[in-house]
Amino acid sequence: MTNPYVEAYTQSIQDPNGFWAGPAADCHWYKKWDKVLDDSNKPFYRWFTGGIVNTCYNALDFHIENGRGNQAAMIYDSPVTNTIKTFTYSELRDTVARFAGVLVNQGVQKGDRVVIYMPMIPEAAIAMLACARIGAVHSVVFGGFAANELATRINDAKPRVMVSASCGIEVSRVIPYKPLLDGAIELASFKPEKCIIYQRPMVKAEMIAGRDIDWNEAMAAAKPQECVPVAATDPLYILYTSGTTGVPKGVVRDNGGHMVALKWTMKAIYNVDAGDVYWAASDVGWVVGHSYIVYGPLLKGCTTILFEGKPVGTPDAGVFWRVISQHKVKALFTAPTAFRAIKREDPDGKLMKDYDLSCFQTLFLAGERLDPDTLNWAQSRLNKPVIDHWWQTETGWAIAANCMGLHHYPVKPGSPTKPAPGWNLQVVDPNCNQVKPGEIGALVVKLPLPPGTLPTLWNNDQGYIKSYLEEFPGYYKTADAGYIDDEGYVFVMSRTDDIINVAGHRLSTGAMEEILSDHQDVAECAVLGVEDALKGQVPVGFIVLKAGVTRDPQLIVKEVVQMVRDRIGAVASFRTATVVKRLPKTRSGKILRGTIQKIADNKEYKMPATIDDPAILGEIEDALVKIGYAKGRK
Repeated sequence: MTNPYVEAYTQSIQDPNGFWAGPAADCHWYKKWDKVLDDSNKPFYRWFTGGIVNTCYNALDFHIENGRGNQAAMIYDSPVTNTIKTFTYSELRDTVARFAGVLVNQGVQKGDRVVIYMPMIPEAAIAMLACARIGAVHSVVFGGFAANELATRINDAKPRVMVSASCGIEVSRVIPYKPLLDGAIELASFKPEKCIIYQRPMVKAEMIAGRDIDWNEAMAAAKPQECVPVAATDPLYILYTSGTTGVPKGVVRDNGGHMVALKWTMKAIYNVDAGDVYWAASDVGWVVGHSYIVYGPLLKGCTTILFEGKPVGTPDAGVFWRVISQHKVKALFTAPTAFRAIKREDPDGKLMKDYDLSCFQTLFLAGERLDPDTLNWAQSRLNKPVIDHWWQTETGWAIAANCMGLHHYPVKPGSPTKPAPGWNLQVVDPNCNQVKPGEIGALVVKLPLPPGTLPTLWNNDQGYIKSYLEEFPGYYKTADAGYIDDEGYVFVMSRTDDIINVAGHRLSTGAMEEILSDHQDVAECAVLGVEDALKGQVPVGFIVLKAGVTRDPQLIVKEVVQMVRDRIGAVASFRTATVVKRLPKTRSGKILRGTIQKIADNKEYKMPATIDDPAILGEIEDALVKIGYAKGRK
């Protein structure tokens, strides 16, 4: 006896055209597609070629025309400013249409790029939707990134206009954004024409005459804009993700496939319907914010929560329960880090008892590995399904999930359950041969990828092939290792490149190593992610000083920590480094990062056969003990 998940999955793999035509018919098209799946230019597959759409129309106007104009579309809940503001679908559409007029007044046209560097305020989502309304391509940069990181994205996207705010708020700390924005533009070789600045009352940004425009003044002078029809294959947005070379990769998302897939996932994966309240506790600077704060819930006709706060400290570890209770949230999606923080502050879940959570049905966790301890704690306290699911910036939605709207499988701790419909997930060895169930290998997806995923990288087709398609011909490389058991459950074990996961933020240790190498006293270095009870992983640096350096090593450590903070930002959580005499290497000169990581994480390791000097590992272990990692030699 099959269930709806098995039926959906089987059809999606055997007949992708027939499968995806169904969800596509649930969307508004100015012109219907000629082909559901266009495979005429492999490996650049395209979805819904010939179709003409507008994502903003589908997210807002479509629902107003179908009687949802007075329903809440977005609730802004900001414990850091003591603000709660609700936008109905009509109100949100009208505000978005007017800001689209602001962009048009600044010369923004279909296909132009707009970089958005904003905190978690409604104006961030409004700017995104306004770009979509006029066919412009937005690129949102997380507000925690430093000027240098923003500059690299400006150079790649070449935006006509920047949209930013005077400041962000981290718990009780106000972070001025304008100096970072000005610094980024100064560093960038490409210069945007205009910057639209939303002035928040906590900090007034200094404006540059002729370039900077006040958000409110511009809104007062603008005329609302109607939606601009675009090709289904036209880009909706660019979102930069950490590359293993330290150079950010611009993931492109199209309009048609993205719209169809995300609307479908709201019911199929998250089991929410139009009118339900859905909350993704993330940030618009990350893919979760794009997919499941802004686009997915609005495409479905849900009420989405835009939350400016933290799981603890705004004001306490009960804030998630307050938001769920107050706004009648049906499903919450956040990172395991958030629940580890709540568990640490309120281990018995006492604050939960202060709130009525009867509306709440499902907790979804993703962005990093969900450890069994956090899973069991959340399940026992909530007595509701806690669902792990696995996806990436590149994929835009879940590769593997317990699809709650199709069939709820028993949870296996450590597994995001089964591949979602559309994902022909396989495990292969280095020669691209499938391995047996239970055997670890590279997790890869047989092409074509489903709609809503990346069709390529921005202006970098060759980079797309090299990064994702070259190593395993005919497959998309997830760069994760793992296995699929004999019941079809997926287990994701570790990265196969230098990307680490810090509280759900994917960061390149290679990029951090480049920064450490720039210090005048550093001869060589290594940065690797070590296990952390709260954040999943944190980066730790190992520095070998140049011969003849006599400065205080602790001073040098402070300087490299500050360099990483300046160039990548506080988001890197790079706080710990240690000076060592030498690094363990193979005879060919390759640093044994995996071995160092196992020592730091107190895991068993085999002495690498190719190590040039085994005694170095003892020195590394002693250094790790001094900075609070590793248990020391027995």
